[in-house]
Amino acid sequence: MPKTATAERVDRAALLEFLRPRHHAVLLTRRRGDGVQLSPVTVGVDAEGRLVVATYPQRAKVVNARRDPTVSLCVLSDEWDGPWVQVDGRAEVLDLPEALEPLVDYYRSISGEHPDWAEYRAAMTRQGKSLLRVTPTGWGPVATGGFPPEDAARS
Repeated sequence: MPKTATAERVDRAALLEFLRPRHHAVLLTRRRGDGVQLSPVTVGVDAEGRLVVATYPQRAKVVNARRDPTVSLCVLSDEWDGPWVQVDGRAEVLDLPEALEPLVDYYRSISGEHPDWAEYRAAMTRQGKSLLRVTPTGWGPVATGGFPPEDAARS
């Protein structure tokens, strides 16, 4: 039986419920001049409903987001043909030391409790990590691939 494509419009609460268990995304930032930068990232959702990504301050995505905070993420399900959603938003970059506790929250949103938070904080400091935090300003429908509904019956 062919799979029928879906596109379900959701409110913010349903969007966040969809996002929380999904941690694979492609982040789009804008390069200086023309073009876009696409980066595969691991993403979490913080307590305020912002999408969060741990990164390094010298990465292209961070440089681009500092210059132009308008970003988009395509958040994917673990299974390749599972549901996905595009989220548009405004990014802010947190650097150490301001990023340290939000990086703890980032870890918790993806993996739960760390066995040694002091060790984790020391590692984030040693690595010079930054946190990219995206406040959603809009989103598309939660979608799945497949045949358009009108074509699925004929397939």
